[in-house]
Amino acid sequence: MTARDYLALLPPLLMAIFGCATLLVDFVTRHKRSLVLLNVFGLVLMAYAYVRQWQTLSAHGPFTALQGAVTVDSLAIFTNSVIWLATAGLLGISYRYLEFVEEHRGEYYAVALFAQCGMYFMTASVDLVALFIGLELTAISFYILVGFTRRDRQANEAALKYLLLGALSSAFVVYGFSLLYGIAGSTALSTISLAVRQRGAFDPFVLLGILTATVGLLFKISAVPFHTWAPDAYEGAPTPVTAYLSVASKVAAFAVLIRILWLDLPFARPVWEPVLAAAAILSLTIGSIAALTQDRLKRLFAYSSIAHAGYILLGFVAGTPLALRGVYVYLLIYAVMNFGAFAVLASLRRHGIFGDNLSDLRGLSQSHPTHAALFVVLLLSLAGMPPTAGFIAKYFIFAALIETGHIALAVIAAVYAAISLYIYFRLVREMYLSRAETREPIAASLGVRLSLALATAITVLLGVFPEPLLHLLAGGSR
Repeated sequence: MTARDYLALLPPLLMAIFGCATLLVDFVTRHKRSLVLLNVFGLVLMAYAYVRQWQTLSAHGPFTALQGAVTVDSLAIFTNSVIWLATAGLLGISYRYLEFVEEHRGEYYAVALFAQCGMYFMTASVDLVALFIGLELTAISFYILVGFTRRDRQANEAALKYLLLGALSSAFVVYGFSLLYGIAGSTALSTISLAVRQRGAFDPFVLLGILTATVGLLFKISAVPFHTWAPDAYEGAPTPVTAYLSVASKVAAFAVLIRILWLDLPFARPVWEPVLAAAAILSLTIGSIAALTQDRLKRLFAYSSIAHAGYILLGFVAGTPLALRGVYVYLLIYAVMNFGAFAVLASLRRHGIFGDNLSDLRGLSQSHPTHAALFVVLLLSLAGMPPTAGFIAKYFIFAALIETGHIALAVIAAVYAAISLYIYFRLVREMYLSRAETREPIAASLGVRLSLALATAITVLLGVFPEPLLHLLAGGSR
């Protein structure tokens, strides 16, 4: 192995090492703050590894490891950086929450790092075997995290549903991968790309392989009609886990879709584009309409997440360099604003109050005006209102659709963006136009306040000054 091989594998090695170290430290000391500090130190080292990877990529171009199974390119570094932010946010909002639910154990942090390790291989793998291993490591870790509050029957039910439907989606993925392997005689995506090009997109085996793999991956991003697991999993999981699941796993799954469909199988677009277009429209429709009727906050954000997946899928339909840049921008901005929103929900969990109902927001502007104001900014961004970052994210998707002549899709997306205003303003109304039912202080720990403040600051800054991010993303994905 060369120095670049080690550099390509350094982040997942750090994740695995610190995950195991977390279990050992928890067993020896039982001191929970030391677990947080240990994981913070691990994240700092991972950030340094990503910086070194970016420097090497800028100087020498993409490089690989494991005999070409793992690559470090701009797609891998960008998406893993977003996942790193999500993991840091998870650490920030978890401590006080786990204390309230009396489930503060070292396994929580270790499994989160193992999930991050799996997502690294999802985003960086250019080989089907390595990709599937990362996919399953991620899935198993999230099954555990969703059901982590063992004494909560709702969490147990959510984890079981997620496990069963997740196993079904994995079966679709591995069946599609096996067909693609049979076509090419290799698990390398580059070889599969050449074989598919030679046989043609409408070859029966190519068609079946692409469609089944795509269906399995659409489950991972909770796109309609493969979304049924999301509301139950989001509601049953601990709120910090819901935030991590809604952000990190979605970013990783979209990275897989970008790499397989957009970058390696672009000539098969006549096959997969109609599927993604249909999934996008259905996700916008079901996600937006279902969110209108929700009084449970995590279910509301589950359907909101489904709708946001629909917007991102529209970028795939447009299929231009502008659209790809828009997808990148949307993934980052969605991760930041969604995690900030869940930081507020996590802080609502306190003695006698679960913080899961819309009514739990009543009077928040009077009891905790700063939290309410920051939450409003994040909600405006989720709705796509200028001058927030959410407007920039939607702008690029709409611009790409108009540029490619998909006017009808742009109009449909704009209609659902308008509907989302009502969805999020229901929360604003509860905070500002209703009286508080309790004066119980919210669980605003230092980690929650810091996560909320940073998420809001990034949301505003990217909305007002998006040029640095756009400049960074200019030049494509490879």
